[in-house]
Amino acid sequence: MFLQRKITKYTADFSVEISRLKNEIETADAIVIGAGAGLSTAAGFTYSGERFEKYFSDFIEKYNFRDMYSGGFYPFETLEEHWAYWSRYVYINRYMDVDNGVYKGLFELVKDKDYFVLTTNVDHQFQKAEFDKHRLFYTQGDYGLFQCSEPCCQKTYDNEDIIRKMYAEQENMLIPTELVPRCPKCGRPMTMNLRADETFVQDEGWYRAAERYEEFLRRHENLHILFLELGVGYNTPAIIKYPFWQMTAKNPKAVYACLNFGEAFCPEQIRPQAICMDADIGTIFKR
Repeated sequence: MFLQRKITKYTADFSVEISRLKNEIETADAIVIGAGAGLSTAAGFTYSGERFEKYFSDFIEKYNFRDMYSGGFYPFETLEEHWAYWSRYVYINRYMDVDNGVYKGLFELVKDKDYFVLTTNVDHQFQKAEFDKHRLFYTQGDYGLFQCSEPCCQKTYDNEDIIRKMYAEQENMLIPTELVPRCPKCGRPMTMNLRADETFVQDEGWYRAAERYEEFLRRHENLHILFLELGVGYNTPAIIKYPFWQMTAKNPKAVYACLNFGEAFCPEQIRPQAICMDADIGTIFKR
């Protein structure tokens, strides 16, 4: 549908684009926010560098991990070590307060609008920033949920209490054996509810959120919609980026806004309806 050539819009001064975006937020009948990893990075949730070294220096020394994400795929020899790593990972990215104000700033911009959030992020930051949980669709899972590793059923389990215990009680890169989480139905080891392969559990909550999102789109079809894409890269473009492009192209009243440091672009077909800003998202919000 779209030409292969991508149009990138970048200037040193975003005053015109920011004014356009401000006007669209104020006048749109509805706002659909599509959020990717770049939004959480702008909020301070970095997975490498100083923050990674602060919390994982022992794992870095032992395994030469380069970042949190790649370390999460390592085949640890024991579940005790696996969960020592993952409990730190989940604790600092899900339960620790890190947001530097980016999510809260976004909420202040849209709180009085008819909005819905579609996100591939799994760190729960939208709800922490007071977004209405009934207007959120976490497509890729949640750091705050466990599921059976097989799985034996399409059910997820809250993990905050056990994650906090694992984080607090681990020693020498191991958690106590009695804290290893097991499925309450079949006894198999639990795993994170994150979309990594075909075993990902889409529970009742997942399907209800998907239905609410589809209904939101149906109710606002052909109206003045702002598709606000924030920090979405090319890991999973079929979830947010491509659908946003397609819906914008089909609706002459729609506007597509892409805020992404290093990857702000759109197809030429929707350029007249697009606002693209290659800059830090937090800086744009403040301006």
